[in-house]
Amino acid sequence: MAWRNPIRIAYDWVLAWADRPGGPWALAAISFAESSFFPIPPDILLIPLCLSAPTRALGYASLCTAASVVGGMFGYAIGLFFFETIGQQIIEFYSLTGFFETVGGLYAEYTSAAVIIAGFTPIPYKVFTILAGFVQVNFPLFVVASIIGRGGRFFLVAGLLRSFGEPMKDVIDRYFNWLTLALAVLFVAGFTVLNLLSH
Repeated sequence: MAWRNPIRIAYDWVLAWADRPGGPWALAAISFAESSFFPIPPDILLIPLCLSAPTRALGYASLCTAASVVGGMFGYAIGLFFFETIGQQIIEFYSLTGFFETVGGLYAEYTSAAVIIAGFTPIPYKVFTILAGFVQVNFPLFVVASIIGRGGRFFLVAGLLRSFGEPMKDVIDRYFNWLTLALAVLFVAGFTVLNLLSH
C-alpha cells in the first residue's frame, strides 16, 4: 500500500465537506478549531466553497473570519485558565515548545504585530492564541489584531478566487506537496522575522 501524506489525508477529508449541504457549518467549525488545536487551515475548505458559489465568497470569508476569531478567544482561554492541563499538551503535540518559549517575549512589545502576522501567515496561529492567554495580553487588543490578521488572510483568498476561479484550485491539487513545502518555508521565514523583532 502506497504511503500517503497524513496531512494530505486530512486535506482530502476537509475538502470532502465542500460537496455536502453542511459545508458552511464545517467551514465555521474548522475555522474555530484551527485557531486552538486543529492542524488543517480553513482555507482548504474556503477555496472550494468560494469556487462553487463565487457570489458568496465574501460571505464565506466573513464566516471564516468570525469563527476563527472566536476560536482564537477559545485558545486564549486555554492559555489563561487551562495551560497546564490542555495548552501545554497542544504545544507539545505539535513539537512547538521551543518556539512557544522563544516568541513569548515578543508580546511585551509587539503584541498586535505578532498576532496580526500569525493570523495572516502560515505561522501556527494556535500557538499565539494560547500564548496570548498564558501571558495575559490585553484581550480587546488581541481580538482586534486577530480580526485584522485573520480577516486579511481569508478575504484575500476569497478575492483571488473571485478573480481567477477554478485554475487556482487546480494549482493547489496538482502541486499540493510542493505547496506544503512552501508553507513550511514561509513558517520558518515568519519565525525569523519575529525573532528579529525581538532584538
